[in-house]
Amino acid sequence: MNSEFTFIDFPRLETERFTLRKEEEKDRHDIFELYSNVDVVKHMPFTPFISVEDAVDEMNWYHKIFKEKSGLRWMIEDRESTKVIGTCGFLNYEKIHNRIEIGYDLSPDFWGKGIMTEVANCIIDFGFLSMKVNKIEAKVEPENEASIRLMRKLGFHKEGVLRQHEFEKEKYIDLAIFSKLKSEY
Repeated sequence: MNSEFTFIDFPRLETERFTLRKEEEKDRHDIFELYSNVDVVKHMPFTPFISVEDAVDEMNWYHKIFKEKSGLRWMIEDRESTKVIGTCGFLNYEKIHNRIEIGYDLSPDFWGKGIMTEVANCIIDFGFLSMKVNKIEAKVEPENEASIRLMRKLGFHKEGVLRQHEFEKEKYIDLAIFSKLKSEY
């Protein structure tokens, strides 16, 4: 992982318990199950999925951001069951400023088991070591206490709050900004 990442081949990563890989057509049912859960999408900018076609559209977006070199989204595949239990990745890559935004989600059946800490640390390593970014940011709804706890576990610092920054689900929402710098890595 010493040469800079070029967005040619999608990177496959491994953690102790999970394989992080590119989306595959077979994942559409797992992605539908994930994003049709109201608890998963509670703090996301969309409503629960109502069809497998919604999952296909989401996976097409993963492919699009990689092709555009603006992001990467890994499937979190449980090695034991080979089921996709969540996703994690980067978006809004600004190469000129060497910064990127991290995002993640996980099936509620797997909450509270240290999974996202394990996975996000692997993704953060990739961002700093392979993509050579200087800053990784996260935007979190202030009410999303679990995500804020994760940010702290990962060593991110709260920079502030963007007030009424986005209009989602018929209302304006605040977003807390967290970041980790390469010098803090």
